[in-house]
Amino acid sequence: MKGAEWYQADDVAEEYEDKRFSRGGRLIDQREKAAVMRALSPWRKRVLEIACGTGRFTAMLASEGADIVGLDISEAMLQQGRTKAQRLGVDDHLEFMRGDAARLPFPDDHFDAVFAMRFFHLADTPASFLAEMARVSKSQVFFDTFNRFSTRSLYNALLPMGSRLYSETEVYRLLDGAGLQLEGSEHDFVLPYGFYRKIPDGVAQAFRTVDSAIGRTPLGRPLASVSYWDVRVA
Repeated sequence: MKGAEWYQADDVAEEYEDKRFSRGGRLIDQREKAAVMRALSPWRKRVLEIACGTGRFTAMLASEGADIVGLDISEAMLQQGRTKAQRLGVDDHLEFMRGDAARLPFPDDHFDAVFAMRFFHLADTPASFLAEMARVSKSQVFFDTFNRFSTRSLYNALLPMGSRLYSETEVYRLLDGAGLQLEGSEHDFVLPYGFYRKIPDGVAQAFRTVDSAIGRTPLGRPLASVSYWDVRVA
């Protein structure tokens, strides 16, 4: 997986949320959380989060009543997640585990839902990761992708680790290979994440209003830089 060593550094884990979800990045955080909440509702189910990082979604779902396990390869990220869970008072309602998403330490059909956010753009073998997610879920898999034919492609090569970008055709092929059936999808952010993170909240909100308006037109889906995929185990 791209960046596996980088994400395990203590300083990266400590600065992760401030760098990505402050300023205009708050809009990204809100949108991603809304996507997860909508997809996984009702939350009183057994859930696994792959690449949970600092526990943004793990702690949120635990506070809503989910029985959730957050798995990540980075102990530094997991420690940030544990601190967040303690601060929110939900540390007794979730479990953080260090592990490899390519070899999930769970039996088949162990969870009601398995999801991963901000993960597949780093995946070197996405088919194997998705197959593992499908194996341990008895019902639902949810994940996001960054899209090939979008504004993100304009600066992707400049990123330290780059990103794996996906076409819709490639996602459909991955779903077929993992025995998954598409339940629904959402496509958003004509302007890429990196743009929002560079500008203040107030300015970002104005751009987001225009961005969302474009997203509601026929151009929204083909221009979207990110897609959220809600699928079912066949």
